[in-house]
Amino acid sequence: MGVEVEVVREASEELVKALGRLLPQLSRSAPPLDADGLARLISWNGNIFLAARVDGEIVGMLTLVTFPIPTGLRAWIEDVVVDESARGRGVGAALTLEAVRLARAAGARTVDLTSRPSREAANRLYERLGFQRRDSRVYRLAEAE
Repeated sequence: MGVEVEVVREASEELVKALGRLLPQLSRSAPPLDADGLARLISWNGNIFLAARVDGEIVGMLTLVTFPIPTGLRAWIEDVVVDESARGRGVGAALTLEAVRLARAAGARTVDLTSRPSREAANRLYERLGFQRRDSRVYRLAEAE
């Protein structure tokens, strides 16, 4: 079983369908993406959207976000999800390593990501790949109701 990772360049019906299956596994509150929403995500300057396939089926996704700031080009890995049926088979590692390769090729010195403590397997993976936990706090300002 080989994992193939590709940079997604267009919002296909196949990808919209795969996201319909994968996104709820990542977030219970995220609304589904239609073809237009996916097209905006893919075409957004600074986003690189990756999809992973096993035996031709899309089983994972990741978004790499890059942006310049005064201290250099920053790279963040966001919204990593691997289908429950494909976990433990190297899909998350393949996605993450490709994102790191692309970030480095773009000139990013560091690559950051966040992961909930409850995602124990994902956290072990990131540490195994060389990511180090930082002493930092993440703050979020939610939409005003």
